[in-house]
Amino acid sequence: MPIGRTQRGLETKTRFGKPKRYNVIMHNDDVTTMDFVVHVLRVVFFKSPEDATQIMLDVHQNGSANVGIYTYDIAVSKVTKAMQLAKDEGFPLRLTIAPYDPEDLPF
Repeated sequence: MPIGRTQRGLETKTRFGKPKRYNVIMHNDDVTTMDFVVHVLRVVFFKSPEDATQIMLDVHQNGSANVGIYTYDIAVSKVTKAMQLAKDEGFPLRLTIAPYDPEDLPF
């Protein structure tokens, strides 16, 4: 741990914890094509063709799906990039960010 000095000459310890993590959630709509969703999952989130197809189907069938878990800055960057790609193509694709809670996992 880094050690610093205060104005009075006392040593202090600075603790760095793990950064908080966030879920990126993709939401279903009636306009965005399945092919475009798979494209976004592959290009922005670096999913394999199989994983991208499965996530797209989960979004389509369940209304939303978790796309990945990231630190806040990375989550915001990916959501911004994905939504800009969708906007450029005229799709209303929507993604949101929610705090990650390991207690929410199904296993």
